[in-house]
Amino acid sequence: MSPAHIVSHNPATVRAPAGGYSMGLEVSQHRRLLFISGQVPETSDGSVPEGFEAQCEQAWCNVIEVLAAAGLGVKHLVKVTTFLTDLSQVVPNRAVRRKMLAGHEPALTVIIAQTVDSKWLLEIEAIAAE
Repeated sequence: MSPAHIVSHNPATVRAPAGGYSMGLEVSQHRRLLFISGQVPETSDGSVPEGFEAQCEQAWCNVIEVLAAAGLGVKHLVKVTTFLTDLSQVVPNRAVRRKMLAGHEPALTVIIAQTVDSKWLLEIEAIAAE
């Protein structure tokens, strides 16, 4: 799907997003929806990088790999939910997300939660449309 089929909605009557996401995305025409399960910061061999930024990049790389397997890219993302394990991760998470999405701004939710494995500092799930 070309980005022309995805329209961002940020009404003036709702507080403007701080950047890096949209309040709502409308998919006016689509042929496929891809629901991406929560991606954790593990490499293909099961190792987990050290530090939050490295883990965040790995989780995003995993999301991007799932997108690619379906013939899609980050521009197809319409909704992303990120589960962080600590409030201090919000700012570095935002920086990594912006880098990985290269200007694309899907609808977004960030939640502080406990992950299933204490080694994982975050988990990212997403929905993409084509």
